[in-house]
Amino acid sequence: MDAEQLRENAHKMVDFIADYYKNIESFPVLSQVQPGYLQELLPGSAPNKPESLQDVLDDVQTKILPGVTHWQSPDYFAYFPSNSSIAGFLGEMLSAGINMVGFSWITSPAATELEIIILDWLAKLLKLPDNFLSTGQGGGVIQGTASEALLVVILAARDKVLRRVGNDAIGKLVAYASDQTHSSMQKACKIAGIHPENCKLLKTDKSTEYALSPELLSEAISHDIAIGLIPFFLCGTVGTTSSTAVDPLVALGRITKSNGMWFHVDAAYAGSACICPEYRHYIDGIEEADSFNMNAHKWFLTNFDCSALWVKDRNALIQSLSTNPEFLKNKASEANMVVDYKDWQIPLGRRFRSLKLWMVLRLYGLENLQSYIRNHIELAKHFEELISQEPRFQVVAPRKFSLVCFCLLPPHDKEDCANKLNDDLLHAANSTGKLFISHTVLSGKYTLRFAVGAPLTEKRHVNEAWKVLQDKATALLQTF
Repeated sequence: MDAEQLRENAHKMVDFIADYYKNIESFPVLSQVQPGYLQELLPGSAPNKPESLQDVLDDVQTKILPGVTHWQSPDYFAYFPSNSSIAGFLGEMLSAGINMVGFSWITSPAATELEIIILDWLAKLLKLPDNFLSTGQGGGVIQGTASEALLVVILAARDKVLRRVGNDAIGKLVAYASDQTHSSMQKACKIAGIHPENCKLLKTDKSTEYALSPELLSEAISHDIAIGLIPFFLCGTVGTTSSTAVDPLVALGRITKSNGMWFHVDAAYAGSACICPEYRHYIDGIEEADSFNMNAHKWFLTNFDCSALWVKDRNALIQSLSTNPEFLKNKASEANMVVDYKDWQIPLGRRFRSLKLWMVLRLYGLENLQSYIRNHIELAKHFEELISQEPRFQVVAPRKFSLVCFCLLPPHDKEDCANKLNDDLLHAANSTGKLFISHTVLSGKYTLRFAVGAPLTEKRHVNEAWKVLQDKATALLQTF
């Protein structure tokens, strides 16, 4: 494809995407297709001759979009947001157009150096301690997801302690987190060779607002040391998936420091809010952590994938993950003059992801990004007030950011049906195609989650979603 063909086809693609966003409210938010639907619509083998872009786009419109769950829809309230923006999209487009593979500095110096600079920018917006900056012993790196970030720091923590106690002690290593921690914790431990019974998820409950209890952690560590185990890692969370609980970082940090453990803080969702001064206190105590992660692709207008990880000691990552085959050797790397991000991550190859984060920061600016976060939190407060004013519903967990956890109350003589009632409400609401919400379980209670965060969501969308939930609740309660 020459430059003029690129221009022609790219214009068609941009027009298609622009029309998609213009009409996104006309689609059911949650795809309504049945499993295997696409097999019936597409041929069984690839074409022998080229087809036109227009034919492909026509098939996208008629065959692909019906099977899409529209994460950018203003009526999307499930899981957590996966933000897209014009700035993020343009950065993604430019990254795709340049299409370099920046695993080491020499493969594309701008990719490495821009990433270093932009993650220092973002660290300063979050007011992270100076030892997370590239000017010291630490620094930032863009991972694909928070799951990858957690895996690389567990590997670094594991190898750091094994260098001290010997590789044979791997069966004694113990990692801790709360039972509200993301499931990637268990997967990372499995990949890192930590015995499943030594990945300890400590119970939380309503009394601590589902945050990890420092007392419970101390007891678990003391018990494990007494039986000859080696505590080596703690994952604290700021904004858990189920209810956006915030673990007490200051107290947890003191415990990990006194026991020589690596302390990782996962703020994949809520980290974005901490650019606002009024929410920064949620990561007070981050100075005690060894690593910190937030997903710019969740709530920071940066298209997926872009997960920012900072570490205080970059050498811990490098010692664990570095490889140096002959075909990758070069003068700049051999002289230790540059950063080679291949040694900070699992794969060798990496995309030019810093471009889109750079464009988001420049085209929006701090003030607009703060306003964006605050608007979603205000919309969540509004939904919380609607719930509180309706006696048939109940707020289940304290709202800290833009997630509201709630449930529909069953009739007084049908309390044992509460979980089924709320499961039925979830499916009844989602099947309308007018909204999409998800659920969790807190203290055994089936709980509905309403997460505000789609870029196009306005107050009217929240009100319309509430109307659907009320109407479906009325219909369901008549059957109980």
